[in-house]
Amino acid sequence: MFDDFMDGFDSFMDRSALYGKHGKNLMKTDVRDVGDHYELDMDLPGFKKDEIHAELENGYLTISAEKSLDKDEKDKAGHYIRRERSFGRSSRTFFVGDGVKESDIKAKYADGILKLSIPKKELPQSENKKMIAIEG
Repeated sequence: MFDDFMDGFDSFMDRSALYGKHGKNLMKTDVRDVGDHYELDMDLPGFKKDEIHAELENGYLTISAEKSLDKDEKDKAGHYIRRERSFGRSSRTFFVGDGVKESDIKAKYADGILKLSIPKKELPQSENKKMIAIEG
């Protein structure tokens, strides 16, 4: 009986209209330009701090989060009727520039939201501009 009731709930909570068929896996992120830096707020509900990793490589910042499911875990009565809380791996990558170092990025995780502060680094300007002739 409970399973039949919950089947209708799934269609009511369908997020595909907003985010596409993979919307439930997307790490929804707000990015603000605050002048000299960017601020990112990323939704990561249900994750613990040690399940979230940030890596900077070749100018790309990758945020990943992974939650595993213990198949031996049981509720107080000894079995689950339905399990809808998510588990698995998700990641997002942002280009932040080659001039940004890991020590420049500030990160804080609280209340299911990862907050990042990333400084803007100017790209080095080419000292010798050379024009290329276009034939035609």
